[in-house]
Amino acid sequence: MQDHYLALGVGSSASLADIKKAYRQQAALHHPDRNPAPDAARRFRAVQEAYDILGDADKREAYDNNRKRNLLDDPLETARTIWADYFQRLI
Repeated sequence: MQDHYLALGVGSSASLADIKKAYRQQAALHHPDRNPAPDAARRFRAVQEAYDILGDADKREAYDNNRKRNLLDDPLETARTIWADYFQRLI
């Protein structure tokens, strides 16, 4: 499971305005026309997907509920996934 909050660089308590601002910044940063990095397109799609989920109140609520459930069901696997996504962004 991809962490959409991490993809946008915001916390789970971020407002819709914060999410929109982060989306615009990340989309501009990772847009394939502006960023020559080989993984720019993949990161751009991840940012778009994150905004599609977090920008819609109903989808965000469902995502947050699923995220909380995953943390409770298998916390070690969830922690590994979050750390892997985090370190992938740093590379």
